[in-house]
Amino acid sequence: MEFAYYPGCSLEYTAKPYDQSTREVFKALGIGLREVEDWNCCGATMYMSINKLVAYSVSARNLAIAQNMGCDICAPCSSCYTILRKTNQYVQWDPHARDKINEALSAAKLSYEGQVKVRHPLDILINDVGLNAIVAKTRYRLDGLRVAPYYGCQIVRPQAEFDDPDDPQTMDKLLAALGAEIVPYPDKVRCCGGMLMTTYEEVAQNLNHDLLRSAEENGAEVIATLCPLCQMNLESYQPKINKRFNTHHHMPVVFFTQLLGLALGVEPAKLGLDSLLVRLTNPKLKAKAAEVAV
Repeated sequence: MEFAYYPGCSLEYTAKPYDQSTREVFKALGIGLREVEDWNCCGATMYMSINKLVAYSVSARNLAIAQNMGCDICAPCSSCYTILRKTNQYVQWDPHARDKINEALSAAKLSYEGQVKVRHPLDILINDVGLNAIVAKTRYRLDGLRVAPYYGCQIVRPQAEFDDPDDPQTMDKLLAALGAEIVPYPDKVRCCGGMLMTTYEEVAQNLNHDLLRSAEENGAEVIATLCPLCQMNLESYQPKINKRFNTHHHMPVVFFTQLLGLALGVEPAKLGLDSLLVRLTNPKLKAKAAEVAV
């Protein structure tokens, strides 16, 4: 099993631990990842608001390279995953647009016919590898760790590819199979505000305050997510949120692949756990992390 790996911009920098832990988890499970050579930014939502044809052409370049690699593409970032899927559907559904996109791609001696499937690591882990195979390879249980699974607003919307759009369960099932206690988290698909944190910070702070408060009120010790921007907003802005709302949020926010990697026996440093701004406080988990590190 092998995929063309598209890390995207966030995983190169602010979400480097997501990149590290995804690579380590796939390696531990025997899944091959070949990075898309000379990949470019997917464009996120910015390009779409200016010129859709240019935006789709920029994104399609990555799909064309993956097509030449003969692999489906694996995109961990929620925004990259959504944009690449959107581009794929645009190429498949609109022959005229496909011709225009290929006209642009021809300048780089590329073409794209919509043959690549865009997959998310969580989808691959659940539906290709399977829970039984993952559990069989675990070395440490996450027993006693109370987790709020936070999917964010993009990964299963607008069209649910591998999970329910209103109440997704794949991350819940994965972490529960590893021994974690999944707390009720009705806000699991609410938006964190995304880039609003840089434009309308007050609005974004309101959203993140609600998400943190909901996790705390339901007894979570950690929030597990799969979106780089969600992770950054929820973790790094806690001091500002605490100051504004007179609260005491101190909630670790990790990528789900970091918890899975720990259960698989990967050294914490290789998972980027040492880069957390809010460290894990669960005594049992800290002890297991220390044991893995030996």
